[in-house]
Amino acid sequence: MEDSPRSGGLSSPEAKLGMRVEDLWDIQEPQLSPTEKLNACFESVPVSAFPPASSEVIEIKSDCSLAEAVQILTKHKILSAPVVDVEAPEDASWIDRYIGIVEFAGIAVWILYQSELASPRKNCATQFSNGGKEEAISAVAAAANGMNSPRKIKNLGLEPAEPTPGSFFEALTSSEFYKNTTVQDISGSFRWAPFLALQKNNSFLTMLLLLSNYKMKSVPVVDLGEGKIDNIITQSAVIHMLAECVGLSWFESWGAKQMSELGLPTMKPDQVIKVDEDEPVLQAFKLMRKKGIGGIPVVEHGGRKAIGNISIRDVRFLLMTPEIYREFRSITAKNFLVAVRKYLEQQHEASPMLSGMITCRRDQTLKEMILKLDSVKIQRVYVVDEDGNLEGVITLRDIISKLVHEPRGYFGDFFDGVLPMPQNSRV
Repeated sequence: MEDSPRSGGLSSPEAKLGMRVEDLWDIQEPQLSPTEKLNACFESVPVSAFPPASSEVIEIKSDCSLAEAVQILTKHKILSAPVVDVEAPEDASWIDRYIGIVEFAGIAVWILYQSELASPRKNCATQFSNGGKEEAISAVAAAANGMNSPRKIKNLGLEPAEPTPGSFFEALTSSEFYKNTTVQDISGSFRWAPFLALQKNNSFLTMLLLLSNYKMKSVPVVDLGEGKIDNIITQSAVIHMLAECVGLSWFESWGAKQMSELGLPTMKPDQVIKVDEDEPVLQAFKLMRKKGIGGIPVVEHGGRKAIGNISIRDVRFLLMTPEIYREFRSITAKNFLVAVRKYLEQQHEASPMLSGMITCRRDQTLKEMILKLDSVKIQRVYVVDEDGNLEGVITLRDIISKLVHEPRGYFGDFFDGVLPMPQNSRV
């Protein structure tokens, strides 16, 4: 049996979890297909068995400023964090203790809204410090809570983003409006269940389906007795677990399949969402919001060759280091990549943005993809042809979706009272 390259043997918590699946795999009915076997294995493992990402769950208080929230997310290298209501009593249940989730996606929408409020003919700092706060809050609260209903963000225009002057983010981050905007301002406007959480006795299969078919980036696991979040399982954590299972029979059987055999990538070359290097950088974030994706390639002007990738978490560079764009007349996607890469090199900070484009070919295996995604700690890999032209993208969700399938009627009434109301609802 081949040892995992990361654990130096099957000794890590993730590898031990893989061994548990291996034991279950060996006793499954022989007439079951490999996919049915995996489904049965993961249905038998409680989600409480998943190793915690760290010694503590990172939470953000509702009265924390937006600037502080960005710093916390960046420091801990996470995309989102649950928001704790500072006014909740000590004995509050988990559903009353947490008012939502603050995430880079919601912060990106907040930035987009501010850019639309600020007319190029007006002074940005004056615009930010005078009014408009209530409208901005209503426009972005939905995104911060994971709401997707267009009616909730109707004030965010659908037209392409306008060019952004290099001084825009310095003006924004130095304004009293920015300094006084709290996490609760952008995440506390909706009182439906703040996020979809699992109980510790829910199954691995449930968790995997939520992270794949239902497009959740992370799933909180709550301890009902304590009324608190016990663990947060991310797509990245699942990919890391799979990487630790190299050498196990069930993983090797599944991981040997080529991506093309499984229909990956799922889109055609002309369906890849991309941004031209000369377009405003905010257009990249606007497309991410509009298309519900977490990253986008930047391509050469008029071509299909990618020069870089912008992910949703890179929005932090607009708020934490606004001075690096000062010399640019406008912040294009290319200027953004150049400025951020220069900053990271000066700070000696490791980042996937310095690694260049991470690419693959259609004939590579799932195992190869998993090891690549985990080693570089990225959310997506771009598929290219022999000339380096973009052919598609494969994400963590795509990989997880090929691990299990959803049985008919599996969730039943699981989502009742949790998901947002339909767009035409009058409730």
